[in-house]
Amino acid sequence: QVHLVESGGGLVHAGGSLTLSCAASQRTYAMGWFRLAPGKEREFVATVRWTPGSTYYADSVQDRFTISGDLAKNTVYLRMNGLKPEDTAVYYCAATSVWGNNLRDEGNYAYWGQGTQVTVSS
Repeated sequence: QVHLVESGGGLVHAGGSLTLSCAASQRTYAMGWFRLAPGKEREFVATVRWTPGSTYYADSVQDRFTISGDLAKNTVYLRMNGLKPEDTAVYYCAATSVWGNNLRDEGNYAYWGQGTQVTVSS
């Protein structure tokens, strides 16, 4: 069982920045972020596959968000720049230990954090 602990959410004005962190209790194959906004389904945001360090982004956050990680600490970060009100959501860290899955599909992640709220005011 992999435990995930998130931190870094909060309230920010549009155009501002936040960094989310997620620490895993053990090594995984990939770690990423999904978000759930009111009235919407949970959606993929970004993920990193530790080997070979590949990153993947949703089109809506490409060029604004950056996912990175510290493999030695089993920790992933999501730097969010140019935040927009539509980025308001609960952000969930997710991890998988299974090789080769479609990392944009939340169904392929077995481990989830408790979620952290990000609110962007206009």
